[in-house]
This record gives sequence, C-alpha cells and structure tokens, in this order.
Amino acid sequence: MARQLDEQIAGRFPVGQRLRVLDVGIGQGTQALRLARLGHQVTGVEQDPVMVAAARAALAREPQGVRERVRLVQGDGRDTGVHFLPGGFDLVLCHGVLMYVPDPDPMVAGLARMLAPGGLLSLLVRNGDALAMRPGLAGDAAGALAAFDTTAYTNRLGLHVRADRLSKLTATLAGIAAPLHAWYGVRVFTDLASDDAPLPDDLETLLAAEERAGRTDPYRGVAALLHLCGVRG
Repeated sequence: MARQLDEQIAGRFPVGQRLRVLDVGIGQGTQALRLARLGHQVTGVEQDPVMVAAARAALAREPQGVRERVRLVQGDGRDTGVHFLPGGFDLVLCHGVLMYVPDPDPMVAGLARMLAPGGLLSLLVRNGDALAMRPGLAGDAAGALAAFDTTAYTNRLGLHVRADRLSKLTATLAGIAAPLHAWYGVRVFTDLASDDAPLPDDLETLLAAEERAGRTDPYRGVAALLHLCGVRG
C-alpha cells in the first residue's frame, strides 16, 4: 500500500514539497514514521493508549530529525474538528479504522474538512464486496454464503466489525467534495496468510504480483482491503 500512496503523492504534489500529514489511527506508526523519514511533517491521532505507547516507543528509536517532524495526539479520530483547524493538512490518512466505526460518513466528512484544497484523502477499508472470499477460499462454504448479504464480519482479533462497499464510499466522497480519484486492492493473493507466516524467499516478486493485481481488474475488486484516494475540491 505504501507504493500506492507514494504514487498518488508523486502525481499530486511537486517533487520535494514537504507535506503536512494527518494520520488518524496511527497504530504503531508504520506509515507516519515512513513519511516523516521522507521529510514530511506528520501529526498522528490514536485513541488506544496501548497503540499510543507503541508509537511513542517506535518514534523514540528514530533519529532526532525524524522525531522533530512527528507529533502524537491521543484522541478519537471522529473528533478531528476539536483538535485541528479545517484545511490544515495536505494529506490525511485513515487506514484500518473505518471498520470499527458504526457510521463512517460523519467521520469521513470530518477528515475531508481537514484537507487544504487539492489535498489527498487516503482510506484503507475492508472490502464489503468481497467478504465471501476469505471463508470461501478457506473451505467454509456456509460462511461464504452468509457473507454475500452482509457487511458485518468477525476480524482476526475476534471483534465484530464492518466492511465498506466501493459504491457507497464513492458516493460519500462525492458528497463531501473529495471525490474518488483512484482506488486499489490490497491483499489480493495474501489474505489467507497468517500474521506470523515467514516471509517468502522472493519477497519482491510477491510484492510485484500484489501491486499489479491491486491496480488491475478484475483482481482488485476481490481484494480483502480497498485503498481509496479522494481529492479535496
């Protein structure tokens, strides 16, 4: 997904521009720290105190120049309007968060308001149009049949969460003046791999296959996750 994001950044902003980045649901800080290493100014928001501690620990291991470019805020991603002024960021990330939000539309609208004109909104969501793929490929025919008619599912942590359909999110982005600019599939071939699976010997070949599938129909449409990029008008 990092390659997809970099492609969108390169196509939208001048080379060398230092972006103001808001990462809502920063988690352990993987994307935030990667962007800070590239010279961008990053503000991370995270509600879970365990994840905040993990992000702070990861940040502490970075060189001083990277640490100075990252600010961490503990708070709810639905309250961005409380913490920040509208239009204050060039890039807003919200990756792996919307599945935990019962009604995502107000949150997405709030994220879009944080963008400056021409700014980029990057969302990573569970693909509600492909929920039957995981149980089906795992041999759970009953689970696959049940998944066709719902956007609810149980994630790998055992939590009951929800997925988003591409058509619904496309309409939401259009309605908040940040229409969909590009979308990709994520985890097309690797969704069944366990979290502790060893890395393959030829990792670059696997990544190349995933990247190609993530931008190619019909493969991207059955990916476990969708990466949507909207642009603020």
